[in-house]
Amino acid sequence: MRRSDGAQTRERLLLSALRLFAEKGYERTSTREIAQSAHANVGAIAYYFGDKQGLYRAAFTEVTGNPRDDIAAFADPALNLHQALLAVYRGFAEPFEQGELPRLCTRLHLREMVEPTGAWQTHIQMDLRPYHQALTEVLRRHLGLPRPDDDLYRLAFAIVSLGVYLYVGQDLIDDLCPSLMADAPAIHRWAERMAEHALAMVQAEARRRGLPLPTDTP
Repeated sequence: MRRSDGAQTRERLLLSALRLFAEKGYERTSTREIAQSAHANVGAIAYYFGDKQGLYRAAFTEVTGNPRDDIAAFADPALNLHQALLAVYRGFAEPFEQGELPRLCTRLHLREMVEPTGAWQTHIQMDLRPYHQALTEVLRRHLGLPRPDDDLYRLAFAIVSLGVYLYVGQDLIDDLCPSLMADAPAIHRWAERMAEHALAMVQAEARRRGLPLPTDTP
């Protein structure tokens, strides 16, 4: 019971911090305010996160999952190309089953870009860079290239951009066609469609290079 209570306290602090940091920014949010919102003692922040900066980093990277943690799901050499791409997009799509959390995380990330604390650059180096390198290696392997080149990196960024748009385009998606993200089955279907679209992108790149087409199919 004690461990369960502790986990719940940590989660409440993390979610309260995410909301307040996203709304007010790092400098204008106090630890006392976060603790009050989470119905927790201020000392719990030091216990679970070390300090305000540690709590901010956790809110920035943990709530919808760290991209680095998704690498094992799509980089397994035993997967065919479609399976690998589907794993990529499940990593993007599944957090939307958690309601408002992806929207809050996007707001926090956008705020970090205009009010930088250094968390974004750390996230790039520690999490996003390994993720992109792993995805590029998957594409290199399935295309049969000896080494990555600029066009392969362009392809990797184009593939990731489909998933990123779920986050930056949430308001437009809700306005134009809210049924696309209405429930878990709709979210799963979007991941499946993105994998199919990305497979077509890889095949187009293979044609451009005069390489044999990756033929993995859903």
